Amino acid sequence: MADDAAIHFQERGVKKLRNARWLAGLPNTPEFSVLVFSFLLNLAWEYWQVPFFRGMADQPHWVGVKACTLATFGDAGIALAAFWVTAIVARDRGWILRPNRLDIAIFLGVGAAVTMLFEALATGMFQRWAYSDAMPRLPIIGTGLLPLLQWLAIPPLVLWFVRRQIAPAYREQPERKET
Repeated sequence: MADDAAIHFQERGVKKLRNARWLAGLPNTPEFSVLVFSFLLNLAWEYWQVPFFRGMADQPHWVGVKACTLATFGDAGIALAAFWVTAIVARDRGWILRPNRLDIAIFLGVGAAVTMLFEALATGMFQRWAYSDAMPRLPIIGTGLLPLLQWLAIPPLVLWFVRRQIAPAYREQPERKET
């Protein structure tokens, strides 16, 4: 009976050790870094574009903070989805360390497409928000230009920051071919 208890504690200790190692390595994963840097950079953007959304500047402070933070979680989720789509096409989660033109185009294209779809749904069918008169819009579809520019300006910075963050953990990986 005592031996069974000792084995149980040893197994639990090994399991905890594995969990601790996984958790300790999490900041070195591309996904974690994409989420963190996307969140931080998009949060600033969300605050800066407040005047371009109807009623946002007039909201109580905390309501605006919550709205911008929620939008930022969505932006980070879009970035993670764009990362995964690119990783699937590249067949390599490490694509972000040595992205070729196709990788960057896929990453930016997926993010921009999802952003434009969400903006169209949110300002159209779902009526989640509306643009102020100050928001420049794309002709024909009417999507705000700033949310699209957000996906053209921030992701290159995210790619740069992520490479700098995780490169030491991936130095031994072979080079990828340029396409």
